[in-house]
Amino acid sequence: MENVRVAIWGFGAMGSGIARMILGKKGIEITGVCDMWDKLNGMSIFERLGIERGDRKDVLISNDINSVIYKGAADVAIVATDSFVPAVFPKIKFVLEQGINVITTAEEMSYPKAQHPELAAELDRIAKENGVTVLGTGINPGLMMDLLAICLSGCMIDVESVICKRVNSLSPFGPAVMKEQGIGITVDEFNKGVEDGTLAGHVGFEESAGMIAEALGWNIDKFEKQMAPIVTSVDRQAPYGFAAAGNVAGVNMTAQAYVDGEKKIDLIHPQQIEPELEGTHTGDYVVIEGTPAIHVANTPEVEGGLGTIAMCVNMIPHVINSRPGLKTMIDLPVPHAIMGDFRNYIEK
Repeated sequence: MENVRVAIWGFGAMGSGIARMILGKKGIEITGVCDMWDKLNGMSIFERLGIERGDRKDVLISNDINSVIYKGAADVAIVATDSFVPAVFPKIKFVLEQGINVITTAEEMSYPKAQHPELAAELDRIAKENGVTVLGTGINPGLMMDLLAICLSGCMIDVESVICKRVNSLSPFGPAVMKEQGIGITVDEFNKGVEDGTLAGHVGFEESAGMIAEALGWNIDKFEKQMAPIVTSVDRQAPYGFAAAGNVAGVNMTAQAYVDGEKKIDLIHPQQIEPELEGTHTGDYVVIEGTPAIHVANTPEVEGGLGTIAMCVNMIPHVINSRPGLKTMIDLPVPHAIMGDFRNYIEK
């Protein structure tokens, strides 16, 4: 049986990390990589990653997507370029129309009908027409603040409420994330950025709440979201960001989903650089009230970049095996690490 063939669109932190993981696995190979940064055009992925090629076929990064994605080029394409459905939609559409399955890191694609039901329906139609599957996933949304709680609820007779809390460090992330989260700016600048929408904060609360609600059979009648600055009292220096005492070191994102006027889903996500400098320790927490109650904690946090990379790669067989259409993490088998040959997980 041939190796599972994977094309990658976007070779930044996520795309290159996904490539690195794939190159360390059995029965799976990279057929092509597209990235629009001119500096990478024509460069070997092995050179870019600093990995010995050995006897593997070389793969050169291209800025022409048509040379990477075309009918028969791959079994699945991983699209790691955007966060929002409208931005990633034309890319996914193009890949699906070539008859290639898609996994994307776009946060809103984890449950796209939460905010973009028309585009979600269109992607479902295109995927089915071309006999392929599309899935959005990652560590959050995709696992820690939605699927994990859903899986844990499987041992419950009834559920009264769900609380998901993720306390994480932004220190490993690059300059773009520092800017999006407002690291180092004043509180006044932060409040202005929230008001005019220039500060992104966490993307995915609507999607996580929607996924949990669908799985449990709840209909959300009201959804609220808040974004507040985390102000540091000491200077904090991260590799790609600095916050002086009195300025913004992170963002506290919170959201609530109501069912029949009652708060049923509570999402809490403070993220900041160097949180330990003021006594904050990272972790992931799920509290589900009901019968029996569930209280689960994992500390420190699952590092976001590594977790997203692993989720995308480990879901490849499930996506290939799936019936065609737009899927979410509650439609497919549970994710798990793959330490053996990927070909053994593909249904013949």
